[in-house]
Amino acid sequence: MVVTKAPRSSQIAAHPSDDRDLRLDACRGLALWFVFIDHIPGNALDWLTIRNYGFSDASEVFVFVSGYTCMVSYGGTLQSRGWPTVIARSLRRSFEIYVAFLLLVIIYLVLAWLSGSYLDETNTRHFFNDPGIALIHLLALQYAPVNTDILPTFVILHFAFPLVLWLIARSAAIALAASFMLYLMVQLYSWHMPAWPAGELYFNPFAWQILFVVGACSAGPRAPYFSALLRHRATISISAAYVLFSLIVALSWRLDGFKWLIPQMIEDWLYPIYKSHLDPARLIHFLAIVVLLTRFVPPNRNRSPGPWATALIRCGENSLSVFCFSVLASFVAFVVLNQVSGRLPMQAAVSALGIALMIAIANLLTWEAKLDRRGPELF
Repeated sequence: MVVTKAPRSSQIAAHPSDDRDLRLDACRGLALWFVFIDHIPGNALDWLTIRNYGFSDASEVFVFVSGYTCMVSYGGTLQSRGWPTVIARSLRRSFEIYVAFLLLVIIYLVLAWLSGSYLDETNTRHFFNDPGIALIHLLALQYAPVNTDILPTFVILHFAFPLVLWLIARSAAIALAASFMLYLMVQLYSWHMPAWPAGELYFNPFAWQILFVVGACSAGPRAPYFSALLRHRATISISAAYVLFSLIVALSWRLDGFKWLIPQMIEDWLYPIYKSHLDPARLIHFLAIVVLLTRFVPPNRNRSPGPWATALIRCGENSLSVFCFSVLASFVAFVVLNQVSGRLPMQAAVSALGIALMIAIANLLTWEAKLDRRGPELF
């Protein structure tokens, strides 16, 4: 047997940690709850979600945490098993998300057809008008019904992760610079991937990749340097000021009592905050929140989480399955509110029932995964 020297890229293992950071799963679980509530049109409970109190929303959480967890998983795999295993696992995960997307869309189309209406609201009329062409574009990730459109971007990001990992293996600075340049091209020249029947993918992967890469770098070998930067007093002060500023601006757009606080010139400069291209105001706002959470929400390693935290963690552990269910549940809730009752008690009831089912499904999936011993040990 010939023993060869380990490649330089094998040193890319994520910052070592023996404990699973439950904050990531908890944040992702809370984001799933927020997404479900926000996806129900006319739901007054959406005032409880973060999108009303700043420039970013739950979408940024998914992309950032996905990059972080990919680095934790594949970084260790690269060190122990090498590039072929990393590429195989990354492609497999990308394919799993792709299959989940297709199954979700199929069920979504069935529900839309059974409802007898809402084809325009769900962006499914194009499919029923021309199913053959729509199917081709669906398979090519160029067509997605409403609320399913983040999954094609995740397919692309996971497919491209070996390239991201290769860049980080050379230098985190090079990876961040390349990611920023691609993001800048989107902001300056509107680089995008086309969608069908017109327009572009709602979550432009050329823009949203920057959060994915930042998340990966935050878990890479330079993690201690990132942590030191995040905990610097100046970073915390600037982040807190920006979060407060975005809160006031967001409230001024929704409540007349706050309008006088924001000069028209600033509002004209900021608006519109384009989500598809991950507007810089959104990106900076989310990164500022990450700074504050890192500083003021330390890892909880000394005691078991309470029941609500456990529910969040369970949903975060099974984010893909729970997200797919939440999309279907939000559509069913929308139909109920329109055809049965749209009053506040019914809004609260369908929201609570949907979250309860999400928790039940997540617990069932975690229990089954523990029995089957697949993947890393879950909480």
